[in-house]
Amino acid sequence: MNDPGILFTNGETWKEMRRFALANLRNFGMGKKAAEEKIIEECQHLIKEIEKHEGKAFDTALSVCYAVSNIICSIVYGSRFEYDDLEFKAIVGRSSECIHLLGSPSLQWVGNRKRFHKNGDSMREQMKKLFKHLQETLNAQQCRGFVDSFLAFKQSLEESGNINTYYTNENLLSTVGNLFGAGTDTTETTVRWGLLLMAKNPHIQDQVQEELSRVIGGRQVQVEDRKNLPYTDAVIHETQRFTSILPMSLPHITSKDVAFQGYFIRKGTTVIPLLASVLWDETEWESPRSFNPAHFLDENGKFVKRDAFMPFSAGRRVCLGESLARMELFLFFTSLLQRFRFTPPPGVMEDELDLTPVVGLTLNPPSHQLCAVSRG
Repeated sequence: MNDPGILFTNGETWKEMRRFALANLRNFGMGKKAAEEKIIEECQHLIKEIEKHEGKAFDTALSVCYAVSNIICSIVYGSRFEYDDLEFKAIVGRSSECIHLLGSPSLQWVGNRKRFHKNGDSMREQMKKLFKHLQETLNAQQCRGFVDSFLAFKQSLEESGNINTYYTNENLLSTVGNLFGAGTDTTETTVRWGLLLMAKNPHIQDQVQEELSRVIGGRQVQVEDRKNLPYTDAVIHETQRFTSILPMSLPHITSKDVAFQGYFIRKGTTVIPLLASVLWDETEWESPRSFNPAHFLDENGKFVKRDAFMPFSAGRRVCLGESLARMELFLFFTSLLQRFRFTPPPGVMEDELDLTPVVGLTLNPPSHQLCAVSRG
């Protein structure tokens, strides 16, 4: 685990890059009001995109992926892209394909391995082009996003004669690639699962929309509304638990000798935590293999936190974008459910909607179409 960046590195490089990334992502709004405003703005663009289908069946994949990708773009680069921007479409398309191939058995095929590496090379060239433009227009006193902050800090180190092995172009490329990979696919996949599960379970969708109408009415949902929307919050949490889109966490290394369930694991051993073993644990959940929002509600209908809910992993290497992801999931899901009724395509019954996941690095919903009917 000596790669540059954050996800697949270790030791001092990981510590320094994670510290810098966390500090600067917070500076650009992660988990704060600034990020909330970016997400709310993007919700409106996504709603307009969905409205173009006029209630007819469509595949949610691209529009949701573009919306979620734009949140990372605005934080990393300092600006969003239009959904029909060819460069943006290429970035999103290549990133999605790489993530799917990375966790698929088909990566063993020579042709797919070549595609994976070709896509990776193309993505790096696109990022270098964007970095070059940001470098040429850089104002260290007014950083537009994460890349500006990295470039400005790197520049200040060079000007002071400080030789630093962490703030390199290679580390910038890998860190931004990590932020896109980890910050786009997981959130986009969860939103799409949420919409599919609403179409599959109309009685649950009814309750979400009743709560939204009663508590929010026609105004824009805000993050602070979460505490007054316990059922909706429970549905979002249950979507994450039930779908377990990242069943295996990223590789970790044991920091000391460990005795675990009768096995001895030496210090320095690479281990891969199985998050699904907790999210689907029969001793922790009343009906682990069923979609049941009541897992997160008490007898009075109030939201309940559960220790076994850990879709973002745990420990020191817990997902650094958890606060942003939680904000995105809540605002995208509520804004869409407030505006649309999601149903199966004409001629398809709710119980005919397939929930068999497509295996990749994340568990994606199977290819499907939904109708988004305006609620007026």
